[in-house]
Amino acid sequence: MHSINNPINTEVQRSHELYALEIFNDFALKKEREKIRAYWLDLVNPTEVMHSCFETAFEEVMFGAVIWALNQNPLSPKVTTISRVPHFNNGHSIPGSRWGIDNPDSIYRVIPVDAEQSYMISGQLGRQQFNENHFTLWDSNMKTIDLISGQDLETDKDGFFEISVDSAAARGRKNHIQTKSGAKEFYIRDVMTDWLNDRPNILNIELLNRGHVEHKVPRPDELEICKRYMKKWATNTTRWNQQALSKPTNEFSFKIDRDTDGALRNQVYVLGHFSIPSEDHCIILKISLSGANYFIAPITNIWGTTNNIISRNGSLNNNQAKSNDDGTYTFILSVKDPGIYNWLDPCDMSEGILTLRWSGFEGKVRGNETYAESQTLLLSDAKKLISPHLHVTSTARQKQLATRSSSHEWRLSDEIF
Repeated sequence: MHSINNPINTEVQRSHELYALEIFNDFALKKEREKIRAYWLDLVNPTEVMHSCFETAFEEVMFGAVIWALNQNPLSPKVTTISRVPHFNNGHSIPGSRWGIDNPDSIYRVIPVDAEQSYMISGQLGRQQFNENHFTLWDSNMKTIDLISGQDLETDKDGFFEISVDSAAARGRKNHIQTKSGAKEFYIRDVMTDWLNDRPNILNIELLNRGHVEHKVPRPDELEICKRYMKKWATNTTRWNQQALSKPTNEFSFKIDRDTDGALRNQVYVLGHFSIPSEDHCIILKISLSGANYFIAPITNIWGTTNNIISRNGSLNNNQAKSNDDGTYTFILSVKDPGIYNWLDPCDMSEGILTLRWSGFEGKVRGNETYAESQTLLLSDAKKLISPHLHVTSTARQKQLATRSSSHEWRLSDEIF
């Protein structure tokens, strides 16, 4: 029998995706998507550059909404992975489900809950370079009610753990999350800083007082939920992106440090939008970690999805990049390959959004010097500012991208080791 042991490509996940594809192709949802397509284009009024990537991104955002919407039954909860790239499942072409300014390093999973029910989340820690994973309990507005960080999770000697979830206080229970009125779902994030070797946690969910009654949501109700989520995904993405688009072009100073509206506790974000004047220009970014163990610079379009993050440098984290001698990082964002190792590749688009992220702070204390400095320069001038050890040949670039691509393959495979 064919075995599957990939925590993000489980039998439950594969079945969920195939059913989501069936719902996605339902005539009622196709009709609704046409309305949302017109609504979103009118709402955003995109430039020619951003319009060029709309159709591809639109399909992903809409399918991402359906994937999430179909796991909203707290009486029959599942662990489902969201924000995946396009792939094949049992011979079927599954659209990507990236949305909401996704982070390519993160494995995102969701579990619906009800504040009046009791649950047990069980699993085993995956192999990770550093323990940057969070079990965040959200309300319907994506505000954090409670969380357990991977750094605080108590496990046995083999990494197995259990997290109790109910409305009572812990009363000595280890790994307990207390629900309260308004609790809606878990948003679980495992960060893969080392794409080749890191692996996510194995997760299972059990409703403890399920009984013998199957709680199935009728298909007409599922369709209505999907319609709401598709519209919501478009609206929220535009609202979140406006935080960057409302600021001066090519300036990266707007900081978010909160745990509401989808932002995660103990993580710092710096947002900005860019417009590169020509192929001979670039934006040079100098990044200070200031005590953070983790940093990533992902490029997204105004539809909220990353671009090509598998075979091109559509994002770079501090494990994938090379540091300066003083521990800072210098990146070049340009349409044309600058011949610099830390090249942020906008995938042939001169415009986009950067949502820089820092997390994993020592002692959970954010550094005061977490920052990004930027300049718009000619590529020829910018290269003079880059240390020689960061310069690369075309052969070295091919090797870098080949390594990147192969290190992503396990996310779509059945078996991982």
